[in-house]
Amino acid sequence: MDDRNHSEEFSERNADHPSGQGSATEQSAMQEALSGQQSTRYVLRLFVTGSTPQSTHAIANIKSVCEKNLAGRYELEVIDIYQQPELAKTEQIIAAPTLIKTLPLPLRKLIGNLSDLDRVLAGLGLQPADAPNIGGASIT
Repeated sequence: MDDRNHSEEFSERNADHPSGQGSATEQSAMQEALSGQQSTRYVLRLFVTGSTPQSTHAIANIKSVCEKNLAGRYELEVIDIYQQPELAKTEQIIAAPTLIKTLPLPLRKLIGNLSDLDRVLAGLGLQPADAPNIGGASIT
């Protein structure tokens, strides 16, 4: 196929969209992909140290964030590292509370009581990570 034929074919494929940026089918596929982000399932594991105030705050904070932002789309497992130290060792937990987001990828670890909403949302991939790191949670 010569360049002229290729150009004509491209123009014909994009002629039905006013901006020339793609067909209605391509636009529909883009909208489906964007809506798919809203149906993404989150798998979270929160490692805590017993029923300390720090642990209690972290549990309440992540449950609140999940219910407001991921209602019906998350699985949260709370693990007491005193009762299950082998899991903490396997996951290389060096501080608690630590939240691990295993899905969707990439895997993320947030350390702290999860009180800094912007940092938690950024760590979960729910908003841009432009907040300064000033306590509440550290993202790794």
